[in-house]
Amino acid sequence: MGRYEADHILFGAAYYDEYLMMKGIDRIDEDMAMMKAAGLNVIRIAESTWSTCEPQPGVFDFTYVDRALNAAQRAGIDVIVGTPTYAVPSWLVKLDPSVLAVTPNGQGKYGARQIMDIVNATYRFYGERVIRKLISHVADHPAVIGYQVDNETKYYDSVSEDMQRLFVKYLREKFHGDLDELNHHFGLDYWSNRIDSWEDFPDVTATINESLGGEFDKFRRDQVRDFLQWQADIVREYAHDDQFITHNFDFEWRGYSYGVQPAVDHFKASTAVDITGVDIYHPTEDDLTGREIAFGGDMTRSTKDGRNYLVLETEAQGQHGWVPFPGQLRLQAYSHLASGADMVEYWHWHSIHNSFETYWKGLLSHDLEPNPTYREAGVFGREIAKPEVGERLVHLKKHNKGAIMVSNESLTALDWFLIEAGFPFGGTLKYNDVVRNIYDALFELNVECDFIPSDAPAERLAKYEMIVTPALYCTPQETTDRLREFVSSGGHLVSTMRSFVTDDEVTVWHDRAPHNLTDVFGMTYNQFTRPNGHVSVEFAGTLAKTPASDAQALIELVTPFDGTDVLASYGHYAWKDYAAVTRHGFGKGDAEWIATLLDADTIRAVLREAVEHAGIADAGTALAGQVTVRRGTNARGEQVTYLLNYSADEVTIDSPVSGDVVVAPVVVGTDGTVDESATAAIALKEGSKVEVGDRLTIGRWNVVVIAG
Repeated sequence: MGRYEADHILFGAAYYDEYLMMKGIDRIDEDMAMMKAAGLNVIRIAESTWSTCEPQPGVFDFTYVDRALNAAQRAGIDVIVGTPTYAVPSWLVKLDPSVLAVTPNGQGKYGARQIMDIVNATYRFYGERVIRKLISHVADHPAVIGYQVDNETKYYDSVSEDMQRLFVKYLREKFHGDLDELNHHFGLDYWSNRIDSWEDFPDVTATINESLGGEFDKFRRDQVRDFLQWQADIVREYAHDDQFITHNFDFEWRGYSYGVQPAVDHFKASTAVDITGVDIYHPTEDDLTGREIAFGGDMTRSTKDGRNYLVLETEAQGQHGWVPFPGQLRLQAYSHLASGADMVEYWHWHSIHNSFETYWKGLLSHDLEPNPTYREAGVFGREIAKPEVGERLVHLKKHNKGAIMVSNESLTALDWFLIEAGFPFGGTLKYNDVVRNIYDALFELNVECDFIPSDAPAERLAKYEMIVTPALYCTPQETTDRLREFVSSGGHLVSTMRSFVTDDEVTVWHDRAPHNLTDVFGMTYNQFTRPNGHVSVEFAGTLAKTPASDAQALIELVTPFDGTDVLASYGHYAWKDYAAVTRHGFGKGDAEWIATLLDADTIRAVLREAVEHAGIADAGTALAGQVTVRRGTNARGEQVTYLLNYSADEVTIDSPVSGDVVVAPVVVGTDGTVDESATAAIALKEGSKVEVGDRLTIGRWNVVVIAG
């Protein structure tokens, strides 16, 4: 195992022996044997049990940690140790209540996890102590391959005195103590919000100034990065050179992992760890599409510019409605690998018998007996344990030609200035809705993409042939300069409404919109309104065969310049002279503007034409709507192609590639085991060779992987 990458596919689950031992159930060796039988080769421990490791201040007990480490070693299972800092013990809150975050709703109360103020000195003191005690205790254990610092860390909406004091200090440094500059940059003269003494700096909780509020959110996101770096630095004092440090980032939550995380800048925060980790939860059963798995994987892989990552949590059974249909658990696991994951780990091994997550079910149900989910995990685990499979699937590298540019600052700003309203009220469309509108369309077209931050350097942009900026509201001058150069040098830029509106301090640019890019896009606008359900979008030119659809949420009234192709206009008597979709050549490339939100079918049609125009469509694109295609290069230099069937229907396609079948379809029965007789009837077998154009049949909720 290495510090910066795994040397094989890791497959496992979070494990808490202490939860069972407290019930008088000692089955740790039985658990390890069951894991080994299912092909699990790693567990994650300790992150949730500070109060068990330190039941009273300065009294440490690592009994359960040692039991897990020793049992895992006996079974030949690796261990990732988590720092137990995301759930504080009751004695710490009793000692100093200020460790709990103060939010806009007031002082927090003890009970839930992730309720602390991550900048609080008392919390940091006792947090550092337990980290040092734990990591020094386990670092030399041969089962330990790495460490996870904290858990799904965010700033927990802290507006404490400590957080605001540090924020004012940050502003004094940023503006070199010049309040006139602060007032000027943030427009604080409005409504007498001007600040003329640092000592008079107001509580920012109720600010009406988004520039100040957005800067506070940016500052708090930076505190998350600093917090993770603080923990990683402590751990690294004890960790061996070949032990990695990771963290499980998560996403905006809408009942599952949905979009860009508002409270963490993943690109910045991932610099604190050796390998980026992630938690990805997604709809299952009839709602399994693969979109959330791919989105989370693409985002996480992109944090370190394409390096492989670890899925530290995903669901086994999870909550109600997430029990996988036969074949789905195996399909989901391969889906993670298809995005570049080198690890799939479930939250968690066994279902919990008490408390909040009683019905967030693990691989085992409450009876702790084998079940269909456990058995199907074994189907995947035993497959990837075979060298001819695992060694060809590990370290998948992507060479994507398209990228989506994202920005936490834009997300925050569009919470203040909702797209339909321009205020924090009166609308429902959020930044992530626009991001997912674009991403989902590309996913359904089998156009794989990376994510890039808005401050990505020019050389990183130059790696791509097409860049999309969904609602990139906040855009520094440097970003627009780099995008100009990207297009001028031959790139294809696709931008949506509400892009390039403000600088990074949320000051609206005062030149023609889109700022610094009117000649690139060959158009401008200075008015926009809601369509109110009465404005159609009618297509022309290379999109002429696209059916008309209704504009959604907002329409920008775009005036094209001479020489600009108008690909769509508004079918409304008042707005008929304005463009809805344009394309304009600039230098060696061109730039496309989408001035409204389009429904899923329509944006998919628009982007299909865009990727064809940009020349980034490939054989996978031709299979869009039939099967999902994910591709990359393995450690041997072979091209690896995943063909994923996210449907209850069997599909038959022409193979887009030639090579060896590394993973073949199998029929998983309702008991979670492979139906050998049904599988024997499938013509496509592991180890067989296929050529381009060969007919491939992929059963429901199934997968084929080809390497060559």
